[in-house]
Amino acid sequence: MDVFERLRAAAPDEWARYVEHPFVRQLGDGTLPEAAFRAYLVQDYLFLIQFARAYALAAYKSRTTEDIRAAQAGLAAILDETELHIRLCARWGIGVDELAATPEEAATVAYTRFVLDCGAAGDLLDLHVALAPCVVGYAVIGEALAPDGVAALADHPYREWIGEYAGQPYRAVAARARAHLDALAARSLTEARWPDLVATFAAASRLEADFWQMGLDRSVSP
Repeated sequence: MDVFERLRAAAPDEWARYVEHPFVRQLGDGTLPEAAFRAYLVQDYLFLIQFARAYALAAYKSRTTEDIRAAQAGLAAILDETELHIRLCARWGIGVDELAATPEEAATVAYTRFVLDCGAAGDLLDLHVALAPCVVGYAVIGEALAPDGVAALADHPYREWIGEYAGQPYRAVAARARAHLDALAARSLTEARWPDLVATFAAASRLEADFWQMGLDRSVSP
């Protein structure tokens, strides 16, 4: 098993609550209320801005050109990902200025600042373990929601979103993130550090589940 798989196996309950959340199940079968998806998508745009800062922090924390390049590639992937959000939100008449002016929900703040704090207080391994449930997890979810490929989704209402994360370009992003996590672990993972890294991964997975729940809760709020 690679480091990501070991982390996932060490936090099975938190991981399952994240990837099997009702939001994900409803997204997959097409029954997710549009209001829930819209609330999630707007907040995820704000979320990605903070994750872009996390990759900028990763570049600052780097001590090799290889790590800096990895941070640069991660930042570029995040900025590319925001284009999906801008495109989908534009269909509901939500422009970039409105997106940027939307207040962050508590779940958005909790997760993103947790990741940034892990990076600020720790090293690159701490930061990338905190990022892993999102960066790698979305590829895992995308693949699970499109087991027969994106074309088989036909007129699925969330085909474009699922296709983004099930597609080969994003799967390549996730594969690079896993390989980089392995490289960082080879340099600095010790037996004494492992429980703390598992705790970080588990916490990030719980915060991911909370982020899904925020979308569901916002869809039924007054």
